[in-house]
This record gives sequence, C-alpha cells and structure tokens, in this order.
Amino acid sequence: MCTAVAYKTKDFYFGRNLDIECSYNEHITITPRNFPLTFRKAKTLEEHYAIIGMAAVEDDFPLYYDAVNEKGLCIAGLNFPHNAFYHQEREDKDNITPFELTLWILGQCESVCEAKEMLGKINPVDISFSDELPLSPLHWIISDRSGSINAEPLRDGLKISENPVGVLTNNPPFEMQMFNLNNYMSLSRMPPENRFSDKLKLETYSRGMGALGMPGDLSSASRFVRAVFTKLNSVCEDSESESVSQFFHILGSVEQQRGCVRLDTGDYEFTLYSSCCNANKGIYYYTTYGNSCITAIDMNREDLNSSSLICWKLITEQHIEMQN
Repeated sequence: MCTAVAYKTKDFYFGRNLDIECSYNEHITITPRNFPLTFRKAKTLEEHYAIIGMAAVEDDFPLYYDAVNEKGLCIAGLNFPHNAFYHQEREDKDNITPFELTLWILGQCESVCEAKEMLGKINPVDISFSDELPLSPLHWIISDRSGSINAEPLRDGLKISENPVGVLTNNPPFEMQMFNLNNYMSLSRMPPENRFSDKLKLETYSRGMGALGMPGDLSSASRFVRAVFTKLNSVCEDSESESVSQFFHILGSVEQQRGCVRLDTGDYEFTLYSSCCNANKGIYYYTTYGNSCITAIDMNREDLNSSSLICWKLITEQHIEMQN
C-alpha cells in the first residue's frame, strides 16, 4: 500500500511513501547514461537519459520503485492487486515487462507527452524477473511539471488516463478513486456553516471542523482522499527548503505507523521510506521509518556518463541533533 504525489512550487517535486512489511535491500540508485539497459523482449538501450531513484538492484539490474530522469520526467509504481493483468507477447507491440517499464520510459522520454505516446505502444508482458522474484501487480503514475497520467494494466490492455490531481494510491482503479471524491465535496479548509437546521443555534467549537468527515483510516481509498485534500489545499513558499519540507508534510498525512496494519502473515505494514525528488535539479531527498532526518543525493554531482550503477545505502538509524 503506497501513496505517490506530484507537487509544484517554483520547481517540480515528485515522490512517494512506500508502505510495506519489509525491506528488499533498496538503495538510492543512479543509472548513468552509458549503463546498458537490457530488456527481455526489446532492444538494448546502450545510451539513454540518466536516472535517479529508489531501487533494489538484482543481477546488476535496477528494479526502481520510483525514479526521475535528467529531463524531469518521473514515475512511481504502486501496488495494484487483483486488477493488474499482464499479457502474452504480441508482435504489434513493444513487449515490456512490468519491472522494465520505468527504465524503458525514463530512458527515452523527456516529457509526459512523449511517455503517453510510448505507453500506447507497450504490451505489459507476463515475464517474471526470476523464479525467486515473481511479478508484482502494479500501476504507475507518470508526471512532469506539466501534469500527470496513469498507466493501469488491465485485462483489456494498458489503460492510460489523465490524472488531474497528481496523486495515486492503490485499489480501486483510478477512475473509481476520482468518482469517490464526490462523496467528500463538502470538505473545506474554511470553518463550516450551520446548514443542519435554522431552528438550532449550532456553532463551531474547534478549528479544522470544515474537514469533518475526511476519512482517517489507512485504506488506499481513504488515503487517496486525504492526500488529494492535503495537496490541493497546501500553501507553501517557493524556496527549496520550504518546498521539500511541505512535500514531506503532505506525505506525512498518509503515512503508516508500524502496528496499525497487521497482515495475515503476522507482519505489520509501515511506511518504510518517504521520498521527494526535485525533478528540475535531480536532487533525491528521503526519510526512512527509523530516521526522520531528511537525507539528499544530487545526481548531478556524479559522473552521469559512467557505464556503472551508482548506489547509496539508506541511512536508517535516527539522527538527533542535541541543541544544548
């Protein structure tokens, strides 16, 4: 269960919460321009745009959870169980596996417009990374500073839709998530008016009562409502520090604390990490469940013409600054 958000002040920012029960040894990973990208059923990209994001690296292949390329195009893959459907190969399409889609798009596209055109040629093909790593059921949000789209692999094909709110969670499909917002059109940042009855003198007794009725549970449908409300009502200065701080506060409105979501296995789902990338500058910020201090990695400080992956281990231990 996850939440991804696109956000714009002076610069464009993109990131997500990864809500899961365990780590898969993910790292902040840069894929430089000359690192060969080999695909199962498509041409190898010997040269491509540089990419930074969160990835688990298996057999020297970066399996990105979320990423941005040097042109400012961003993608995040989110869990989409019972709805995601992957197909057999087709001769009239680019047969791209779900674990390759992020690299295929970010390696070649500069914008959402270009990504939308390329997605129209893709057949999400049912090929696992390995016997030990079967396919995850995913759908994707693709964003740049001009807007966002979704790509949802359904039984009747890859559905591409506009995303006017720049937010994506998990189930149900996006069209149903957007329709569900109709149930919350009365939510407001303003104090409520008494429309209950003109025969009663009802008054507000607390700040924030305009948002009474906003769902507070941790389901994906409720997190979608809460993230959209928080993002669209966000007020933020244009500076980098203000923008990054506000972005993490938006994600904080839907974070999951360990112990609140118990799985059938007995494990607990929690927000393993939160990310925020300045897509204009290629700076990837993150926090982890155990470390609320914001850590940053600037892709442009590295050799983007390299032919080897560049990885950083996550800082997961809490950093506390003593003031006295």
